[in-house]
Amino acid sequence: MIELYGTPRSRALRISWLLEELGIPWEFHYIDFARGDNRTESFLALNPCGKVPVIRDGELVLTESAAIMMYLAEKYGAGQWLPDAGTAAAARHYQWLSYIITELEQPLWTMGKHKFALPEAQRVPAVRTTAVWEFDKAAAIAEDWLPDSPFLLGEQIQVADILLAHTLLWATVFEQDIPPKLAAYRDRLSARPAMKKALDKTSASAQ
Repeated sequence: MIELYGTPRSRALRISWLLEELGIPWEFHYIDFARGDNRTESFLALNPCGKVPVIRDGELVLTESAAIMMYLAEKYGAGQWLPDAGTAAAARHYQWLSYIITELEQPLWTMGKHKFALPEAQRVPAVRTTAVWEFDKAAAIAEDWLPDSPFLLGEQIQVADILLAHTLLWATVFEQDIPPKLAAYRDRLSARPAMKKALDKTSASAQ
């Protein structure tokens, strides 16, 4: 059984969502940041950064959400969640993964760090203006790239779809303007039953 450490609406949600899509048995360990769970010796042994998500799969402990998603898809996806290696589709999939993590998500995380994640003395509220500008620019490009097909690479959902949909949900929580095609894509993907199951399971564990 996969063990997932995180909080319900953090980057751990993209992992729990994928686990539900894959139909893998998994157990959730709620990490209460307010209580300092992420600074305990036992958790820092899993991730010295003190961040979530973290998974444990047997003897393997893995951090970094995109890496976790790729690992799960490769091991448990039965060839359905990643394009065939070396193909043009695989190249476009890697491009989407990189763009989502480095261009779309980073401005959002900058907002988060300077609002609540960093120690108060290290926060610079004025950075938000630049982060919003960066996000708007990245979102406009993603809007232009978004195909008319149901998913990023056609008719089959891929890892990058969950990563993008979750990042757009995060942007919505951060009260960012989402271009119309991306907003419709976000709503369509987040309505999937696996997403609701993941959120219900993690939220119940956090109560």
